[in-house]
Amino acid sequence: MTSSDYATYIASLPRILAGAAVLIRDGEGRVLIVEPNYREGWALPGGTIESDLGETPRLAARREALEEIGLDVEPGALLAVDWVQGTARPPIAAYVYDGGVLTEAQFAAIRLQEEELISWRLVSRDEIPAHFLGSSLGHRVLAALDALEKGSGTVELENGLPPA
Repeated sequence: MTSSDYATYIASLPRILAGAAVLIRDGEGRVLIVEPNYREGWALPGGTIESDLGETPRLAARREALEEIGLDVEPGALLAVDWVQGTARPPIAAYVYDGGVLTEAQFAAIRLQEEELISWRLVSRDEIPAHFLGSSLGHRVLAALDALEKGSGTVELENGLPPA
């Protein structure tokens, strides 16, 4: 196979998107969520993995937290990997890392990336479904919390739920 044939082959392969986020909590176990200005709903601090720059999911989660909330959060354990089918877009592989428990001073130091975010808040586990309206992201957040609380290791998800 020539290098031209190989390049053509690679170009013909299906494409997927990849994203990474951190699950940050306060001392009461509430989860930090952010409100994007470019779409409806809420999200975890995170975003697209810049693989063309050699970025890994872990590095992306850290970079995105720093960009979005102004805090350098060292990602801990990988809590969840979710395969989310798309209809108007390619599928997404989404990674969620433990962002740890922050202090009141750290929460006070949050500075939102105004180009992308409107607000942030802390929500209890019981409030997550209302903020994510049954979306795969809401299910992913709950599954990541379960993995963290049970110490069960990384969970594999499809559209936010365990595989059938």
